[in-house]
Amino acid sequence: MRAFVIFAGLALIGAMTFTILSFPAAPAPGPVADQPSTETLQDRLKRLPGDYRGWAQLASQYVDQARITGDPSYYTKAEGAIATAARLRAGDDAVLTGQAALAAGRHEFAEAVRLAERAIDINPYGAPAYGVLADARTQLGDLRGAQRAVDEMLGLRPGVAAFARASYAAELRGDTAKAREYLEMAQNDAWQPADLAYARYYLGELALHSGDLAAAAGWYAQALQAHPGYTPALAGQARTAALSGRLSEALDLYRSVVERLPLPQYLIEQGETQIKAGRPADWTLLKAQRRLFQAAGVRDDLTWAEFEADHGDPALAVEHARAEYARNPNLVATDALAWALFKAGKPAEALPYAKKATATGWRNPLLKYHRARIEQALGRSVKVDAGFDPTLSALARFS
Repeated sequence: MRAFVIFAGLALIGAMTFTILSFPAAPAPGPVADQPSTETLQDRLKRLPGDYRGWAQLASQYVDQARITGDPSYYTKAEGAIATAARLRAGDDAVLTGQAALAAGRHEFAEAVRLAERAIDINPYGAPAYGVLADARTQLGDLRGAQRAVDEMLGLRPGVAAFARASYAAELRGDTAKAREYLEMAQNDAWQPADLAYARYYLGELALHSGDLAAAAGWYAQALQAHPGYTPALAGQARTAALSGRLSEALDLYRSVVERLPLPQYLIEQGETQIKAGRPADWTLLKAQRRLFQAAGVRDDLTWAEFEADHGDPALAVEHARAEYARNPNLVATDALAWALFKAGKPAEALPYAKKATATGWRNPLLKYHRARIEQALGRSVKVDAGFDPTLSALARFS
C-alpha cells in the first residue's frame, strides 16, 4: 500500500497517506514586508506567538519530518505544536486539519476522519482537510468515501497532491491506466524537486507492479535526477536490483537506504534480500524502531502482522493482524489477516479475507499470490504466479 509516503513539498513515503498541509498564516499586525524574506516559521512564531495557523503549520511540518527521517520523536513535537494552536483557536479549520494529520500519522484513522470532517464542516473549501479525509478513509477501507473526498479536493485545488490521491484511488480499483494518467498529470504539474521525484517514483511503482522492471528502474533514476536525496527512489532501485537477481548490488543500495531512512519497510526489504543472498538477516534495528514508534504513540500492527507471518510467530501474526483489521479494515490489512491465518494453519478461515482483499481489482501481485496459496491449501486448482518470489515478499508490498 502506498501508505505513509510523506515528504516535504508533496510530503509523501509510504497509505498512500499524504499529509500535505499549507495554511495561510493569520494576518500579522504591522508592516510584514519589513520582515526578512528568510524568516523561518519558527522565527515567525517567536515574533508572533499567537499565530495559531502558524502553529498548525509547524505541527504538520513535524509530522512530515517524522516520516522523512524515520524519527518518531517528531510526532511528540507535532503534538506540542498543535496543542498550542488548539489553545489559541480550538475551532479553527486549519487547527483541526493539523490535528487530523497527526492522528493519521499515528495510524489513528477513525480519529483523523472525525477531525477532518469537523474541519470541513467549518470550512468546506479547505482542500487539505479533504486530503487527510481521503487518506484516512482509504485506510479504513471506505474506498467510496475516499473517492468522494478526492473528487472534492480535485475540484478545489487540482495539483500534485490531488492528482496523486486520485491516482491511488484509481489503482485500488484496478484502473492502472487511469492511475498512470493521474501521475503523469502530477508530474506535469510539479515544480518542486520533491514533488517531481514523488510523481516519477510512483510511476516507477506502477511499472514495478506490472512486472516491467526496466521501466520501473528508469522512473526511479529520473526521480533521483530530480531530487538526489529522495530516499524512496533509491529504495526503488534496490528493489529492482533484488527482483532482477542482482543481490550484491541490491544490498549495497539497501545499506545506503537504511542509513538515510531506517523505516521498518526498508529494514524488512533489506533483511529479505540478505536471506535471498544466503546471508542471515539481522532484525535488531527493526525491533529497535518498533520500540521507538510505540513510545511515540504510533500503532502499527500491520507491519508486525506481516513480519511475524513471514519471519516469526504465525500466532502472533494473527494477533497483530486481527488488531489492525479491527481498527483499519483496508485492503492490505485484510490481506495481512488472510496470510497470517494461512501461516497459522487456518486456510479455510483465511479464504474469505483473501477474497475480500482481491475484490476491488487492485493489481497487487502479493495479494494475488497469497490468495492462490490459500486456495491451493484448500485443494482448489489454481495457478500460482511462477515469477513471484515469496522470499522477497516485502518488495511487493505498498506499505
